[in-house]
Amino acid sequence: MFRFLTAGESHGRALTAIIEGVPAGLPLDEQYIARDLARRQGGYGRSARMEIEQDRAEILSGVRHGLTMGSPISLLIWNRDWENWKEAMSISATEQPVEPLTRLRPGHADLPGVMKYGLEDIRPILERASARETAARVAVGAVARRLLEEFGIEIHSHTIAIGGVSAKGEKIDWAKVEKSAVRCADTEVEKAMMAAIDEAKEAGDTVGGIFQVIATGVPIGLGSHVHWDRRLDSRIAQAMMSINAVKGLEIGAGFSLADLRGSRAHDIIKFEKAKREWHHATNRAGGIEGGITNGEPIVVNAVVKPIPTLAKTLPSVDLKTGETVQAHVERSDICVVPAAGVIGEAMLAIVLADALLEKFGGDHLKETLRNYQSYLEA
Repeated sequence: MFRFLTAGESHGRALTAIIEGVPAGLPLDEQYIARDLARRQGGYGRSARMEIEQDRAEILSGVRHGLTMGSPISLLIWNRDWENWKEAMSISATEQPVEPLTRLRPGHADLPGVMKYGLEDIRPILERASARETAARVAVGAVARRLLEEFGIEIHSHTIAIGGVSAKGEKIDWAKVEKSAVRCADTEVEKAMMAAIDEAKEAGDTVGGIFQVIATGVPIGLGSHVHWDRRLDSRIAQAMMSINAVKGLEIGAGFSLADLRGSRAHDIIKFEKAKREWHHATNRAGGIEGGITNGEPIVVNAVVKPIPTLAKTLPSVDLKTGETVQAHVERSDICVVPAAGVIGEAMLAIVLADALLEKFGGDHLKETLRNYQSYLEA
């Protein structure tokens, strides 16, 4: 129902995205999308690339006079850094051959990519596998977020661990999170996380961590139990695991459930007769039971591995000669956990927008809202 494609390379001329399935009548403008793109570019430990780019998505189609038309929405994000890569990333053949990259980088798609596509140059793999592509996904996610807002659904993220420094599980002040350089509301923990990033940078190394994404206002009934690919938790897992450097995922209490007995692992159901509302005493399920939302907040934790491009390079192999060499160094970040959280918001928004339209349908926003309201009143 809500689907999209992205195209473009890290140092190519631009990134593009096409979105299909957004109902007509949804208020949308470029400034709204720009907010999330700016949030993705922030975060302590980012590379100098973020100082070059000032991401903004141009809406090329699907919107008229500030409202979606029900037709495909196309977005364009120019890469400012392309000015420095015109020859290396030229669409046409160049007069002089461009020196191929052959020093493989551990932890990247370099080796499996060149083997899969039969290439002798790492550059074509590096360019598309780059996390730069996620700028397009965040723009798409902003469109999904705009739709979800009409139904009272909000999505936030924060950092719960960086480099072995973990935040406390207290009530989250989202305003503080947005002001934090590492997207952590606890000032003391924020300082410790930044110190861990500084130490890694000094050592020519990188650090990973964990981000958490929370969606509130999600109604009961999104997703389905009837097929493996319609279960909402499986769809969320695929979306989150598609984010560069994410290597682990848990929904709700996740891995900690392995240590509990069943009597303590599940959420007791409650019903308020006066309001005719269903609730749970706890939320260890993370808002999803049997592949279907249960009305509680959706809570997702994702593990982000340390970025594999290191200033102090790892030993590797030259693709052309087979000799042992030091890995190629491409400009990179020290820590991307805060930015990855923003990308996680986008991916969760995309999955929820798809599930919501699957449930309530509608070619115009008014129709979708009417279907939604009828469902709540039934």
